[in-house]
Amino acid sequence: MADSPSTPPGIDVTYVADLARLRLSPEEIATFQKQLGDVLGYVNQLTEVDVSQVSSSGAPDLKNMLRADVLAPSLTPEQALANAPRQDNNLFVVPRMIEG
Repeated sequence: MADSPSTPPGIDVTYVADLARLRLSPEEIATFQKQLGDVLGYVNQLTEVDVSQVSSSGAPDLKNMLRADVLAPSLTPEQALANAPRQDNNLFVVPRMIEG
């Protein structure tokens, strides 16, 4: 689908939907393309904000702000792999991305 005026070049909702294995109607594609352009437009406005007086960490007295490592309920391997297109030995099987 061609980029709409509000969408930066190179953003293709159809391509992203294919990556996410989503089937979108032409109407949904047009709606999401516009919405994505609107969101990216708002994000682009952040480049105009003066942040010269803001510390890079966001908090001047930042000291090891980590959460406690607490065991919590999680998915079983079967639940986690339930929608995987390919799996083997309780692992996700994905296409090779790097040759060699």
